[in-house]
Amino acid sequence: MAHETYSKTLPADLSAPAIVDTWKMRALLVGVVFLALAVILAFLGQSQDGLGWDHVLRAWLLGLVLTFGFAVGGMALLMVQYCTGGKWGLLLRRPLEAMTRTLPLIFVYWLPIAFFQGRLYQWANHGLVDQAFKLGQITQDQVETIDHAIKWKAPMLNPTAFVVVGLVCFAIWGFYTWRLNTLSLKRDSDTPESTPIWIKKFENLSGPGIVIYAITMTAAVIYWVMSLDVTWYSSVYGLLFLVGQGYQVLAFSIITAVSLSQYEPFKTVLRQTEQHDLGKFTFGFVMLNIYLAFAQFLIIWSGNLPEEINWYMDRINGHWGIIITLDFLFHWLIPFTMLLSRDLKRNKKRIVRVCQWMVFAKAFDLFWLIEPNFKDASRNLHFSWGILEYIAVPVAMTAFWVAFFSTRLKTRAVVQVNDPHVAEILEPEHAHA
Repeated sequence: MAHETYSKTLPADLSAPAIVDTWKMRALLVGVVFLALAVILAFLGQSQDGLGWDHVLRAWLLGLVLTFGFAVGGMALLMVQYCTGGKWGLLLRRPLEAMTRTLPLIFVYWLPIAFFQGRLYQWANHGLVDQAFKLGQITQDQVETIDHAIKWKAPMLNPTAFVVVGLVCFAIWGFYTWRLNTLSLKRDSDTPESTPIWIKKFENLSGPGIVIYAITMTAAVIYWVMSLDVTWYSSVYGLLFLVGQGYQVLAFSIITAVSLSQYEPFKTVLRQTEQHDLGKFTFGFVMLNIYLAFAQFLIIWSGNLPEEINWYMDRINGHWGIIITLDFLFHWLIPFTMLLSRDLKRNKKRIVRVCQWMVFAKAFDLFWLIEPNFKDASRNLHFSWGILEYIAVPVAMTAFWVAFFSTRLKTRAVVQVNDPHVAEILEPEHAHA
């Protein structure tokens, strides 16, 4: 096969294509439809078992954690790119920046959890423990164990600390979002000769930022998710969410980049080589995700300690074994086997389908993590109208997030021009026979 000898040039117009507005309108339509469905299911669930609105709040927590992963995880991956370099950063930088600028919506999503924390967390409302005991969902020994954990964790797990820590975390994430996005625009308006200076600035900002992200993100997921079961603890809980955010952010970023590549200017800059590299990068996160989750399970299961093993028993017994089996297939096995294929990683349509599946699988995994924390569901997976809120509410919240992301993506050029990789990525991609 003959080699190409010409070099490409960037189009004059580097703004986001008009299709982004179509994404926004479609997302808004999906959001409205599923929001209406969520309200209907809430009334049906309330009349069925009295938990309709409680299930809305639980599903809202899932939607919060999922969209939070996109916004704050996008910020983390952006900082990782600034510290490591690489051509993939040129492709994903603007989508990642747009993800970070959805943080205000995540804050709005967090407010109902902060306001209604007494309906979710045992440490915020002991009435949840008393009610579970009265209904026979827990024994007297379990009540004593829960009371002991609440007492000793009270300096950290209390309603005031929940709000204060949340506000501090959002302030820190907001600062980094503002700083990264502001400097990015200034870099674009500067001369190419200043590029080494800008690289150093971003490295100095992002290096400590990654550490701060890891600390604050861990604090957030401990308060929001881990403390749903006040007796549970894990030394790798934050790390599991950190890797999980990389998993979902890369998947969404690839969906965005490949979809944009049907139009200019991304049609010019997204080569098959870089697409393949992004697929390999995503495959690495899939493998790390498998390793950490299985390592935690293996260590706890082999230890067989009563205070640790119950967390898994709550998620295996009572038909939850079906969910964990599907979770293994959806979240790990399917992406792993599909991304092994070199041809799939180089095929735009197929890699988008796999990444869409990965986003769904991440939401499914969060369902397995969140719902069994509640005593009516622990070791007791059963159908109710309320359980369907785990579909309706997160879909609505994610759809509104996508709409907001689309508006953020439209506010600036989707290709950064003052980047040392621009010339390289415009070089012809040589095909081999």
